[in-house]
Amino acid sequence: MCMRIGISTLMIQRGKTGVAQYVFALLRQLQEQCQEYQFTLFVLEEDLPLFSFTNTTMERVVVSEKYRPPVKNIVWHQRHLPGLVQKHRVDVLHVPSYRRLVARGTCVRVATIHDLAPFRVARKYDWKRMLYGRVVVRWLARRQDRIIAVSNNTAKDIATFFHLPENRIHVIHNGIDHDRFSPGSPSRAKVQIARRFGVKGPFFLYVARLEHPGKNHVRLIEAFNRFRAGGGVEWQLVFGGSDWNGAEAIHAAIASSPYRKDVHPIGFVPDSELPDLYRAADILAYPSLYEGFGLPPLEAMACGCPVISSTRGSLGEVIGDAAVAVDPEDIGDLANQLSRLASDPSAQARLRIAGIAQAAKFDWRLTAAETVKVYEQAWRRSAVGFVKNPSNSPAERVAT
Repeated sequence: MCMRIGISTLMIQRGKTGVAQYVFALLRQLQEQCQEYQFTLFVLEEDLPLFSFTNTTMERVVVSEKYRPPVKNIVWHQRHLPGLVQKHRVDVLHVPSYRRLVARGTCVRVATIHDLAPFRVARKYDWKRMLYGRVVVRWLARRQDRIIAVSNNTAKDIATFFHLPENRIHVIHNGIDHDRFSPGSPSRAKVQIARRFGVKGPFFLYVARLEHPGKNHVRLIEAFNRFRAGGGVEWQLVFGGSDWNGAEAIHAAIASSPYRKDVHPIGFVPDSELPDLYRAADILAYPSLYEGFGLPPLEAMACGCPVISSTRGSLGEVIGDAAVAVDPEDIGDLANQLSRLASDPSAQARLRIAGIAQAAKFDWRLTAAETVKVYEQAWRRSAVGFVKNPSNSPAERVAT
């Protein structure tokens, strides 16, 4: 009997979020399991090109674009997905986002929760999303057979705020694609980044969506102003990420900075360009107020970039002793750490070595293998029946 695994991808927001990177990386590794398991992906129509790497390995059920808006997307998961799961004989449904958790269905339900930010960061989202995250998701989480938490910190938050037993929560860390994120030539990367984004000279990099207040860009800008006033005349500050909630506050802080010509919001950076951006950066600054995991610090470390990071949420768990820790709410501390590391080449060299070793502990192949174990355990425990699909080849069907 071959287990059929269904995975919803309707929360990837055109591939420009951390959840999207989780989904893509996990699926690339799960492809290696296609001899043993069958996979059915639920994909929004315009997102299909993003999943072209699954063309010959996984079935895709195409979902109408009318379900892309957030509220309609959530409603689709509750009203339409359970029926599609039954139609396609799915044994285990994996929903990798807490806002899309399914309340009912005939199969085993597995969820990935990346963070519980609504419980930890005031004004993280608008009041409607905060209420949904704190009240509705708590109820939905209790109806899942298994919960995957991407860090020990997130697992503790799930147990604390959702009152779920620990035996239903599995900690599976995110990974790194070491074929892409690895040390390379900084000088060559700087030429590429200068040509692509017009950034020349030494620069601090922050890779995160432009979200205020959660990602803490405004305090970093203020710290950069102090750093520049103290003598760091050649340095620039680069923000890689799309505009998100509260982005107008970040753009206003940039506009009011006396060094605004050296602060560069370059927008969303495609996956193909991220490794060179990390290699070109002299220092990654990551002062987030809260993270359920925090991939950019690890990706930067894997590419040999020294890191200054907050330890809020799971970040301390992720960076270990391989980065400079900073209090993200203390602008003076932020400015001091920027100055200290920028002026100390030997410290930068030590962090490069330590960072590469720390990043090596995380691998998507291990993440995928542990995720499959969760599917197996939940399925066996459930005793849900299975009827094998007579078609062995992946297919695309339009779901209305």
